[in-house]
Amino acid sequence: MTDDRDRPLHAPRAAAAGGPGLFVTFEGGDGAGKTTQASLLDDWLRDRGRDVVRTREPGGTDVGVRIREIVLHHRGHIDPRAEALLYAADRAHHVETVVRPAIARGDVVIQDRYLDSSVAYQGAGRVLDADDVRALSLWATDGLLPDLTVLLDLDPAAARRRLDADDKPFDRLEAEKEDFHTRVRTAFLTLAAAEPERFLVLDATQPAEALAQRVRDAVAARLG
Repeated sequence: MTDDRDRPLHAPRAAAAGGPGLFVTFEGGDGAGKTTQASLLDDWLRDRGRDVVRTREPGGTDVGVRIREIVLHHRGHIDPRAEALLYAADRAHHVETVVRPAIARGDVVIQDRYLDSSVAYQGAGRVLDADDVRALSLWATDGLLPDLTVLLDLDPAAARRRLDADDKPFDRLEAEKEDFHTRVRTAFLTLAAAEPERFLVLDATQPAEALAQRVRDAVAARLG
């Protein structure tokens, strides 16, 4: 008899968002500049008459706000598997209630973090099985992948200097040691290498406007 623990986690076949809209995600370590680039892209698209939905994970819905408080600000220990499941729960609700309806309307969804963050942070950072973490998110979202994922790559030491300069309290993940963030960075780069048609990898030490232009070019190409 096969032990259930040896059976691979089932997930639907992954597919890009497609449809009349566009799904763009920003990924990278903490301090890489995701929020800045998402904001610049948002402004550029709106100036050109596009309808935009700007959102994030976790926390893009009322349910997500509660989950975000747990996974990022809970002061006690959270088991890594429980953490991965909480992120997946947020993602399932968020995709069903926000992302898919926006894509169906023809909007451009700009999102800070998606399933690649779970593979990097919970899979590599927490040293869970990355394939299981990815399969869990694909099951939660019925296989939805972004049309474009912008990975802002930054050395963890440089990222920590940026976070220190912000003079804000660290959340649970930001407070992890450098080896954790090194594993996360490596995982992101591995994911990007495996899906070059989806990922745009950018050196996050470059000036914000130069990065924004690269992002705009990639989005414009996908919008046709």
